[in-house]
Parts: sequence; structure tokens; C-alpha cells
Amino acid sequence: MGEADGSSSAAQSAQLDTYNEYSEPQSRGFFERIIGAFGTVEHEDDDGMNGTPQDGAIPDDAPRHGLLNLRRMRVEDVAIPAVEIVSVPEDIGKDELVKVFRDSGMTRLPVYRDTLDHPVGMVHLKDFALQHGFNGQSGEGFDLRKMLRPLIYAPPSMPIGVLLQKMQSDRIHMALVIDEYGGVDGLLTIEDLIEQVVGEIEDEHDVEEDKLWTREKPGTYLALSRTPLQEFESEIGMRLIDPEDEEEIDTLGGVVFVLAGRVPARGEVISHPDGPEFEIVDADPRRIKRLRVRLPEGAGA
Repeated sequence: MGEADGSSSAAQSAQLDTYNEYSEPQSRGFFERIIGAFGTVEHEDDDGMNGTPQDGAIPDDAPRHGLLNLRRMRVEDVAIPAVEIVSVPEDIGKDELVKVFRDSGMTRLPVYRDTLDHPVGMVHLKDFALQHGFNGQSGEGFDLRKMLRPLIYAPPSMPIGVLLQKMQSDRIHMALVIDEYGGVDGLLTIEDLIEQVVGEIEDEHDVEEDKLWTREKPGTYLALSRTPLQEFESEIGMRLIDPEDEEEIDTLGGVVFVLAGRVPARGEVISHPDGPEFEIVDADPRRIKRLRVRLPEGAGA
């Protein structure tokens, strides 16, 4: 870290130095308490984790190896790579910040000075909206620094169960992964960690479970990757694959996978030869989860 952000660097070093304090649970029932705490995530942080279980119980269909993941998996196994992190500079303007929130679908954004390797905190959409409205049209005297919340800094080798415990105890639900040179190597949220135990959960920007897609505005849809292709083609009034490929591709995510020839990264935009664009809203290294579909002008109106 550079001298321009000495306080941030010191905070990171202090957090990383305390890793040994969290390295092993000291009492029996640690993992059970972590799972029991899931029911309080939404209440404690008030961060709109609407998809988090609220009864403190593991769903019956949760993977049986989920608890083992807390010990076995490391932060580096789960973190979003640094190149995929959506972040903003501390001197960003109000209108630009609104656009980043809107385009990314995120409610929490890391804030940096000069480069992402000099993080200064995070900004939450709720804090911004309380002062300036969701569209940034109300309130005066925009100062992002006054809205900053702290971040957790974690080494890549930290067990995810340890980080989850720290997030719960500190009530800070976003962490940056810091490599041996002090640079930012990745990002995790508390939802990323919980999903390793209970399976995929919805956050405040997921498509409703009973809806495979939602129409954000004319010509733009937010859709689940598993959306049946024929149903979506009927909705938008255009074909996305050739008839001979219908038996091979039956979901919207399958179309994007074939177009890209791989699992695209979060934030990547894949273009269709006929004009539609597919923005990857959520994905992991194995699969696409959610995507935003932008149709060419005049289609799907």
C-alpha cells in the first residue's frame, strides 16, 4: 500500500495480524452457532439480505457437506477475482455513483483512493438513498467520505468459517482479500459464504423465485440463467438460436455459454449476432446465475 492511504494500510495490517485469533474455534458447537446466527443476519446488519433464512435452521435440502465447507474451503476458493470487482473512487460524483449502483445491481460498493489497492471503505445504497434519494435527486452537499463504512480485510488462506464468524461478530458483511504484497486480490460478501453451507440463496436484487425474468424497462430484462429458452423467445418475439440447435440448448444461460464458448465472468457483456446483448449480472467459475438481456431497438417492445 502507498503512503497516500496509510490509515487504510494500517487497518488492513492490523486485521491481518489478528488472523491467529480467529484461526480455530475454541469451543464446541461453533459451527452450530454460526448456522443459528443465520437467522439474525438480516436483523443485525439491516442490509436488505432478504433472501437469508430467518428461522436459524438449515433447510432440509441443504448440502450435507455444507458445514464441512466452513473448515475445508478457504477465502481464495470463494472470492470474486479482483478484475471482476465493481468499485468506485472516493472522488466519484453523485450522478456517476447512482449510475454504478443502477448498472451493477449492487447495494454495497468498495471505495478506493487512486486504485483498488488503496481501499478506504465501502458505500451502501441505503446510506446514499437516505441522504439523496435512490435517484440522487434530493439532499445537498454530496460527500461520499461521510457515508463510508468499514471493510474487513482477509488473507487468501483464511478458512471461510473463520471469516463468517468475523463478519457476524463485527457486523461487517463485505471483505476484501489482501495478498502477501498488500494488494487487493478479491472480494467476498456474507451471502457468498452462507451459500457455501445452505446452497444458493437470493439477495435483494435476485429475480423473484416464481419469476424467471422481470422486465426492467422496454427492451431490457433481468433473467435467471435457467429461464426456458422457448418461453423467453416467445416473450421477446425473436429467436436466439437456430432451429437445429433447439435440442442442444434449452435455457437462456445455455445460449450465452455457447456464444461465449465458456462461462463468462460477472460484468462481462456477450453480444448475439442478431443484436441482443447479454450482461452477466451474477456468475461463479462454474455457471452463469443471472443475466441482463438488452434487445436491439424495436425488439420486445
